Amino acid sequence: MRAENGSADTPAGSTPPVIMTPPVITTPPVITTPSTIATPKGRRTEKAFLAAARTVFADKGFLNAKISDIAETAGRSTGSFYNYYDNKQQLLEALLDDFTAQILERTRRNLTPDPGSNIEQAVRAYWATYRDYLPEMIGAFQLSMTDRQFALWWRNRRQEGIRAVNEVFRSVERSGVDIGLDKNLFASAIVSMLESFCWTWFVAGKDELVVGRDDEAAIITLTEIWRRGLVMPASITTP
Repeated sequence: MRAENGSADTPAGSTPPVIMTPPVITTPPVITTPSTIATPKGRRTEKAFLAAARTVFADKGFLNAKISDIAETAGRSTGSFYNYYDNKQQLLEALLDDFTAQILERTRRNLTPDPGSNIEQAVRAYWATYRDYLPEMIGAFQLSMTDRQFALWWRNRRQEGIRAVNEVFRSVERSGVDIGLDKNLFASAIVSMLESFCWTWFVAGKDELVVGRDDEAAIITLTEIWRRGLVMPASITTP
């Protein structure tokens, strides 16, 4: 069970939290033994709560979702929920862990000796997974704006994406290309570009000048931006 980060039904952040100071727990904690979740029934119940959370987050949004809604959708009691999670934020974090794992699995599954192909596959993996986890990504953005502890947690999760981009860089270097840039800065910029572009495309609404462009055009453009950054490093002088 992860550490407590907020109340049971209301996301943390209504007042700025003090980092390292545990918030007041309004619901009596339920001690969960590892054996409870490790049983086949326990695993089925946990999966049911995760699936229900995805449904409720998509229907009502993370901020408006209630634990009672999630429990009802899962076909379980609200009391049973607390055997697995302290609050709905922990459900969101578990789903965001799945989001990251899906991107990494999809990217690594399609890695080839061709660096150009690897870049395209990485973009496609991120694009498809972001679209699949759109309610969770909206929840992550909302909670990051109100809860400093969650914002730090989410920033740390981004490191997985940065490491995945660095795997692509290594495949490029094995082909004989000298990137010529600070790889971590480059990777951070790539991840930030993908995050921001997907947010604008899927959530905020496409920019007026690109209305009518389809997903494939967007994926090809993002891929090409990344490729050009790799094949023309000589024009950049790093300190």
